[in-house]
Amino acid sequence: MNDQGLGGWLARRRLRSPDKAALLHGEDGRLTYKELADATERAAAVLASQGVSRGDRVAYLGENSPGFIIALFATVQLGAVFVPINTRLAPPEVAHILRDSAASLLVHDVEFDERLAAVAAEHALPPSLPTTDGDGRPGFPSLMRDAAPGLPGVRVAPADPAAIVYTSGTTGRPKGAILTHQNLTFVSLNCIIDYDVTSHDVALMISPLFHVASLGMGALPVLLQGGTLVLEKGFEPGAALRQIQRHRVTMLSGVPTTYMMMADHPDWATTDLSSLDKLTCGGSAVPTRILTAYEERGLAFAQGYGMTETAPGGTSVPPAMSREKQGSVGLPQFFLDVRVADEDGRTLPAGEVGEVQVSGPNVFAGYLNLPEATAAAFTADGWFRSGDLGYVDADGYLFISGRSKDMIISGGENIYPAEVENLLADVPGVAAAAVIGVPDDRWGEVPWAVVTVAPGAAVDTTTVAAFLDGKLARYKIPKRVVVVDELPRTASGKVLKAELRERFAA
Repeated sequence: MNDQGLGGWLARRRLRSPDKAALLHGEDGRLTYKELADATERAAAVLASQGVSRGDRVAYLGENSPGFIIALFATVQLGAVFVPINTRLAPPEVAHILRDSAASLLVHDVEFDERLAAVAAEHALPPSLPTTDGDGRPGFPSLMRDAAPGLPGVRVAPADPAAIVYTSGTTGRPKGAILTHQNLTFVSLNCIIDYDVTSHDVALMISPLFHVASLGMGALPVLLQGGTLVLEKGFEPGAALRQIQRHRVTMLSGVPTTYMMMADHPDWATTDLSSLDKLTCGGSAVPTRILTAYEERGLAFAQGYGMTETAPGGTSVPPAMSREKQGSVGLPQFFLDVRVADEDGRTLPAGEVGEVQVSGPNVFAGYLNLPEATAAAFTADGWFRSGDLGYVDADGYLFISGRSKDMIISGGENIYPAEVENLLADVPGVAAAAVIGVPDDRWGEVPWAVVTVAPGAAVDTTTVAAFLDGKLARYKIPKRVVVVDELPRTASGKVLKAELRERFAA
């Protein structure tokens, strides 16, 4: 087999566990590893018939489904690059990703036809292929029926690009992080080792697979080990609890908000959770109330820290240490090194705050089309600069003490203020704007906009929301707009966001 990347995984699984359930979906949907491998190879033949070849980018816009997994593995089998798109993005954001990635084909769920029509009204779309048949359009299912299984025979190396995942940009535009086959393989191995993933695991995928955390630290490790994925199209706490009980789910990944919503659901106390033994959580620290609610059911979290550029593994706190090291994001994952360094690259001793830097085989290859940003992201000796501030304790556990990039994390979604501020500058009447994160009991943080307005202008939350609707994903739209006489600034004119947070986020 020439494929040393992800594309060979399912063929190898077909040999080892052909009749094992790989995917469970819908009411009674089930695909074994043999069926999944065969379907993926047929899908690769379909993509090739659409002109996809080595190095091409295949974009995917859709919810969690077998189609997502099949399209991913079919793409990489051809040596092409998979580009998942966040389904919550507004048409201009989708257009930017399609244009920036130079996608040669767009695979999509028909539920997003209206969104894509809005994109097409302003921008040229690449050829598209729906994941289902309908409206006279042949989709993947009908095309795959006429295709024969068999690996394409394309030589794929570990260093070849496998996916481009877009991360919100610090300067306004999302950047495409290039993840190689090696990156995604090693993040999977790190999760298998740190979370003890086995072939007996049944993982409920409540987080969307277009997020690199759900894909790289949830779906891929389970498939590599020959476990079973239960695919949920969207998250609803009651449905998630029912699926845990029905399928005897052993593994669950989410963000604090999803775990909170499950614990607050009326069915929480009566749902059989005895099968669960792996809960992983990222995005932000788990509140004590939620830790307690799950501990009362005999459950503990493995919490962690990472970013798109690390595919996204970084550190993890073993469940047994979740109380003793509460507030920490954990130890470096197995095949990974993490250091805290000063501005000169000197590793700092325990307790001293510096920049968190990462080195290892799951660190990305760079940003697409952005050589200067790529160069700036690495130190002279090759460590990735996270931009986050932190320190390690005497036991080597990492604590995050600040985000130097001002990133906001709302319900597990990353929001970079610059992206929102660039659009706020176009709101009629807004003279200047700064976006900050404000604590929120449900979402962890939500964005607020602090603005100054032109003389005689009237600007409020409603007018800003109406202006931004359709231009930004709704979770990025400020939940409140505060008008001030002037923004605090440094002598050079930079807005002092720390002062704004102290004033409004206290």
